[in-house]
Amino acid sequence: MVNRMGLILAVYGKGGIGKSTTSANLSAALALRGAKVLQIGCDPKHDSTFPLTGHLQNTVIDVLEKVDFHIEDVDVDDVVKTGFAGVDTLESGGPPAGSGCGGYVVGETVKLLQEFGLYGKYDVIVFDVLGDVVCGGFSAPLNYADLGVIIACNDFDSIFAANRLCLAVKQKSQRHKVKLAGIIANRVDYEFGGGTNLLDQFSETVGTTIIGKVPYHDLIRRSRLAGKTLFEMDGPGIEDCVQPFTAMADYLMSGPLAAVPSPLGDREIFNVIGGWR
Repeated sequence: MVNRMGLILAVYGKGGIGKSTTSANLSAALALRGAKVLQIGCDPKHDSTFPLTGHLQNTVIDVLEKVDFHIEDVDVDDVVKTGFAGVDTLESGGPPAGSGCGGYVVGETVKLLQEFGLYGKYDVIVFDVLGDVVCGGFSAPLNYADLGVIIACNDFDSIFAANRLCLAVKQKSQRHKVKLAGIIANRVDYEFGGGTNLLDQFSETVGTTIIGKVPYHDLIRRSRLAGKTLFEMDGPGIEDCVQPFTAMADYLMSGPLAAVPSPLGDREIFNVIGGWR
């Protein structure tokens, strides 16, 4: 059981890499280990918490629109809902496509949490942040996070994005406490000759580690479609799917080794990855 340490995780990764599914299952694993968890979805699609609640909940933007953006008229219960294993969930939401800045909404959500005094009420807060860090709004969770976590696959585009995220963590660490806990390798497919060789070499190069390896398995896809966590599924291979999340929860709750990464330059990462084949 966590002793109300208030651990804040900021989860990043290339768009489409599986951040929301991974974040939701990690939140569930932490809760099943006894932690009081809040997961915050920071994507206008507002589907980060779907596996935990089974539905698309109202977002901060939805609620604010109903009260003409008078924040003083918003209560915690209006935006925070409870899902599987007692995990509390919140979705920041965002403007319709092409009509505004999603990063601004994320930044405002971070401030709202502070006004509600939520940062001290949870053992673990998990920020599931949209895609790559492309503006200050999307990097705002790093201002509050203890640890950054990067989700990546064993391919070039994913590692290129991971390197950029290492740069964001390094920059933020100059003014804030955040460090990088490590990389979660997603969709690891050993059956067809895949693995984590590129990620292993990248992690060593930038001074971090792989903290979990999530297999490429149809149960994970099916759980997402069903709006459930892996802990609510059954079938062949379920133990292999669940075990990495349980292990990562134990690791993160026990005070993981963390460091400020040493990312490569954009041109350098292009050249280096090519030599890791």
